Amino acid sequence: MANTTGHRLGLGQGTALFVGAVLGPGVLALPHLAAAAAGPSSTVAWAALLALSVPVALTFAALGARHPDAGGVATFAARAFGPRPAVIAGYCFYAVVPVGVLAGAMIGGDYVASAAGLGRAGTGAVTCALLLAAFAANHGGLRVSGRIQLVLVALLAALLIIGIVAAAPHLDTANFTPFAPHGPLGVAHAAGVLFFAFAGWEAASHLSADFADPRRLLPRATVLTLLVVGALYLGLAVAVTGVLGERAASSPVPLALLLDDGIGAGAARPVTAGAALVLSFVAMNTYIAGGARLGTALARDGSLPAGLARGRRSLALLACATGVLTAAVLATGLGLDPLMRTTAACLAAVTLIGTASATRLLTGRSRTLARVGTLFTAVVLLSCGFYLAVPAVLALAVLGLRLGRPARAQSPHPAPAGAGG
Repeated sequence: MANTTGHRLGLGQGTALFVGAVLGPGVLALPHLAAAAAGPSSTVAWAALLALSVPVALTFAALGARHPDAGGVATFAARAFGPRPAVIAGYCFYAVVPVGVLAGAMIGGDYVASAAGLGRAGTGAVTCALLLAAFAANHGGLRVSGRIQLVLVALLAALLIIGIVAAAPHLDTANFTPFAPHGPLGVAHAAGVLFFAFAGWEAASHLSADFADPRRLLPRATVLTLLVVGALYLGLAVAVTGVLGERAASSPVPLALLLDDGIGAGAARPVTAGAALVLSFVAMNTYIAGGARLGTALARDGSLPAGLARGRRSLALLACATGVLTAAVLATGLGLDPLMRTTAACLAAVTLIGTASATRLLTGRSRTLARVGTLFTAVVLLSCGFYLAVPAVLALAVLGLRLGRPARAQSPHPAPAGAGG
């Protein structure tokens, strides 16, 4: 897909955008939510989701390498099943981008406000500032956002490694008992919310056409991302549980506590604030870029108003929707948990459609991986519980109202220039 600058992603920027999509601000809040759901056994959920996300990641890499297009999962679904599943996938992702982006900004706002003692008003101000910065970076084009992302992901990895290594001497094995206070059901509940941490491959798929050489670079960027994310997630999950114990389940800012124990409260505050800002921005940046490109592709294929295919109108629509949602959430005081679980449910539904499409589009070993990924995602989707209603309602709306004319099952042409990133 072309963009305003004609910029194409290399391995470094592509990997940075992928890491940003997967290793987002959820890593700041999810250790707390998972520990509250499952206690120390939440580490099992982390490890299982990491292992099972490998076939999902490799499946999306294979799909993107063979069928690079801004439509991402919607394009894959159209090729495999026809227009209606494609529109369902597209709408589930596009509709939840404002929700997920706001959740990311709120996590960053919570951490920065906590570190600086800013209170609720400060949290709202930082949240809005992060949203403005992420949309502004995408308005500047993929060349700008990609370069910013590369620098910030390197900084982010360094900050998390510092936190994990510094806290390691304080790890206490007694904090792992009782290991499963809420039983297997607790692990399942933890897996449901933790999918937020392992989603991202469906967002990255919308950037496949922006790679200079998708067939060669996409799989490499995917493997590098798995290595980086796997090491950081597992290290952080074990450190939070082993060092904080019961505090991991009671505090919404576990990384801040981890750094307090590791490097002292005085030094931890600016490091925590910096990590929160970087984590929030890199994830928001990738989701906004992917969402804007998806909106352009859906408009190109007739599933959204044709006007959204021109210029940066898809990006502008996402910005407006995010602004309205932000105002409503800040005014009502809605918590972070429902936003993250809503996002996780929609992204799990999109991922399921993508991996199911791969079972028809891919062959050989790639098809086997796609089948494993489909089974894994289906189980995770069921663990979302009540929040399954959100993608279900979107799917019923598409099917019942027959939104959009039948889209072209295959899009031979790239999306127009200026598709939003």
